[in-house]
Amino acid sequence: MLIQNSPGIESSASSGKGLATNKVGVLAGAVLSIASIAPAYTTTASLGLIVAAVGLKMPALLIAGFVPMFLAAYAYREFNAETPDCGASFTWSARSLGPYVGWMAGWGSVIAVVIVLANIAAVGAEFLYLFVGKLVGSEAIAALGDNKPINIVTTLAFLAAAGWAAGRGITSSERLQYVLVGFQLTVLLVFAGMALWKARSGDAPSGLSFDIDWFDPFTGLTLGAFAMGLIGSVFLYWGWDTALTLGEECKDPQRTPGRAGVLSILTVLGTYLLLAVSLMWYAGVGETGIGLGNPQTSDNVFGALARPVLGGNGEILLYLAVLVSTIASLQATFLPAARAMLAMGTYRALPSRFASVHPRYQVPRFTTAVAALVAGAFYALTALLSEHVLQDTIAALGIMICWYYGLTAFACVWYFRKRWFASGRDFLFKLLFPLLGGAMLLIIFAISVRESLDPATGSGAEIFGIGLVFYLGFGILLLGAALMLVQRWRDPAYFRSRTLPRAVSGDPMPAVQAPTV
Repeated sequence: MLIQNSPGIESSASSGKGLATNKVGVLAGAVLSIASIAPAYTTTASLGLIVAAVGLKMPALLIAGFVPMFLAAYAYREFNAETPDCGASFTWSARSLGPYVGWMAGWGSVIAVVIVLANIAAVGAEFLYLFVGKLVGSEAIAALGDNKPINIVTTLAFLAAAGWAAGRGITSSERLQYVLVGFQLTVLLVFAGMALWKARSGDAPSGLSFDIDWFDPFTGLTLGAFAMGLIGSVFLYWGWDTALTLGEECKDPQRTPGRAGVLSILTVLGTYLLLAVSLMWYAGVGETGIGLGNPQTSDNVFGALARPVLGGNGEILLYLAVLVSTIASLQATFLPAARAMLAMGTYRALPSRFASVHPRYQVPRFTTAVAALVAGAFYALTALLSEHVLQDTIAALGIMICWYYGLTAFACVWYFRKRWFASGRDFLFKLLFPLLGGAMLLIIFAISVRESLDPATGSGAEIFGIGLVFYLGFGILLLGAALMLVQRWRDPAYFRSRTLPRAVSGDPMPAVQAPTV
């Protein structure tokens, strides 16, 4: 059967996927995006990686990493204003640059989310035992997170519980996130404020004095160090696009998602800069003690700094904040992965089973379960291969993020090519900003892939002399290309642009074969 779509009716057609509509507003979308970013989790897990690459230049790299992500945000906003779709990067890249580019963008977005789900759950498991152990005064319980079998089992339990919660409907997710996000941001601000107060009063072990040079990314860094620092920085901002994948469920699909995404990324920029400056000023970047460059604490800097900065009771509060952050992020992070796979199933880029939506809760329960199962299997495997799995996977995630964000930015430029010079606004937001953001991200991607070949990148783990980060980043992208060819052999309709044809903004949408519903 053939159906005729046009840009003007795309949002209503997309709602035919079976998702609930008119549910999410600007504030709720921003909260869900911040929950997906998980400021408490991302900072404790990745500040050490950034410091290991760039030292005292960490604030400069946080700003440098923000720039391409912010520019790319306009690509998402412009796409969503014209053609909201829960497939986001997958749908828009396929519509603009063709089915193969779209499939690889979709694979990058899905597998990156699946991997980070494993990371978040692992951090949650570690902080669960830290929190309970400190609460009851048992060092034995606090150390259980370092026991690999217990850590793996607890991580799997976190994934199962969060997947179940995410399958209960978008409204229940939204209500819970207000509480969880508000609590973690409050504790983080108190934590940063205490560290800053101690640093300014001279009661800090680093002995550092504030230096404006910390914010200058153009001196004292090699290209490789700059690129790897950017990878960690890009990871910190990742997740703001969760609001974009909820476009079909928003109260105003053309405006709400873009506004929510921009609000979330600006909020976390301010939070990160305050945390980075205060913690670095207080603890320094040394490789011993509580220094942020200490390799023994690089994947959990808050665990090392909580007691010195906040004292005993404050330490427990910070552990709870990180635990809450992982719970909030787990539930929110299931949303973009499940909805991207739903779109890929709907347009027959994946088997039709992926297009199913629960009739009562109006959420893609099957794809949510797939994300949980794959994340659990991935973590169990990588935990056995690497002693510092979080450090390796964060570096690999940065590679994937740069890949699919960069593709989406270029897709925006090409899709809107007939409107580049229609107005000053169109020139900035449909051409210049996404073009610059996409170019920056793909340059970072290329340099990072090269650097990841070296086992010294990340934890030092290697397979046949090649760094584990390469396999987890670029290697998994190559696996996606192989799976794409398998799906093309099984069902070529999508790859022949029958279910999701290429289009240009301003032209009528071509007739397409009815997608799976």
